[in-house]
Amino acid sequence: MQIRNEIRFVLNGQDIVLANLSADETLLDYLRLDKRLIGTKEGCAEGDCGACTVLVGRLKNDVLTYKAVNACILFLASLDGSSIVTIEYLQGVDGRLNPVQTAMVAHHGSQCGFCTPGFVMSLYALWMENASPTVQQIETAIQGNLCRCTGYAPIIRAALAMSDYGTPSAEHLTKERDSVSARLKNLRDQSRVVVQKNGSRAILPINVDDLASVLVQEFGATIVAGGTDVGLWVTKFLRHISPAVFVGHLEDFKQVAITQELVSLGAGITYTEAQEVISKYYPHLSEFWDRIAGWQVRNMGTLGGNIANGSPIGDLPPVLIALGAIVTLRKGELRRELRLEDYFISYRKQDRGEGEFIESISIPRISDGYHAAYKISKRRDEDISSVAVGFNIQVTDGLIASASVAFGGMAATPKRAAAAEATLIGQSWGEAAFEAAARQLPADFAPLTDVRATSDYRMKVAQNLFRRFWLEKSGLDVRLIRLQRG
Repeated sequence: MQIRNEIRFVLNGQDIVLANLSADETLLDYLRLDKRLIGTKEGCAEGDCGACTVLVGRLKNDVLTYKAVNACILFLASLDGSSIVTIEYLQGVDGRLNPVQTAMVAHHGSQCGFCTPGFVMSLYALWMENASPTVQQIETAIQGNLCRCTGYAPIIRAALAMSDYGTPSAEHLTKERDSVSARLKNLRDQSRVVVQKNGSRAILPINVDDLASVLVQEFGATIVAGGTDVGLWVTKFLRHISPAVFVGHLEDFKQVAITQELVSLGAGITYTEAQEVISKYYPHLSEFWDRIAGWQVRNMGTLGGNIANGSPIGDLPPVLIALGAIVTLRKGELRRELRLEDYFISYRKQDRGEGEFIESISIPRISDGYHAAYKISKRRDEDISSVAVGFNIQVTDGLIASASVAFGGMAATPKRAAAAEATLIGQSWGEAAFEAAARQLPADFAPLTDVRATSDYRMKVAQNLFRRFWLEKSGLDVRLIRLQRG
């Protein structure tokens, strides 16, 4: 096997080669401290504020695609074979402001200015994909960008006017796409990458088979996919993650397979990459999907990472458990399948052995029945769940034939509401059945009080979600308050 002891990438059009590199160095620190590219700001160091937003481009099926990501929790070692663009590289003709920046100036989209580079980068990524975005698309693109001056209205007006000042096709990032793609192709050499510094090692396997080999060899290795959680281990808790095995570059870890019975997704697929297939086969998850973190985090975070992390308030596990999802675990050449609900044993403890990793997630396809996914959080966008739930109800001849209802945030693990489910089965589809099921929730859960919600609040919300589900699926007016978009 060929091993390379350096990472190689393109930064603002320049080739970069780094050999002396530790596993926990972030892209943000490299940009600001080593390259003095200080337009990329550090606001929160946890992927929440978006001030550090940059674009990272990778080849997918030989097509270069850029995504907005958070540099503060993105590890430098993970960027082998990519193209990175910072705010300094965005420029119009003859070095003038580009159309996104021009629109921000014209519509007074910058107040204190600290967050402005991050907003520009997010809006630029959106504009390059969609030259005429709607207000809703703009709001989705800047979910992960916080303006503490409350200047969102002029920023949205600026975003609506971006194409008044130019077209994406005229941008130098568009014009150089073919040449940068060719350079990235040349960086591919089918080598396992191993870099280290001061005893901290980072390993980038060649493919999933190589990943399986590495994890058997490297006792106690930290698997890093998007880094949206592991990044905080480093920036907030100062944890050591070496040896770190990075997997975000593995295209065969993102495979999608569709059969008549199942939708199977590679564990390394990001939320953004999975969104189209999820929306097609599980339309009830479409709105829910847009409420998972912010745009930058969805561009980085992976389905497998969210599950493997084992958090009781992870967004995905409850809705996937309700659908009957199965995970495939792999160690070396050995694989085993496990119901997702059985994967979670106790708080932060999962049925996954040393050297074993989640290889894929398989979700039964749905064609009938009633399905829903709800998330309750303090903020609508870019916030962690207080309570999340997935409903999967089958009705035959007016009677509830089966019920799968799984909650997050109500126990030490994502968990089905067994007593509530049992109360529903065999009952006539109607309000009484769901009210009876809601009354059974105290038999299923004893939720904790924490900074996100009290125990009483969680229980009341969970019970009310049964009523919301029945009202919505019965075609009745739920009367949710919705903000009017202007």
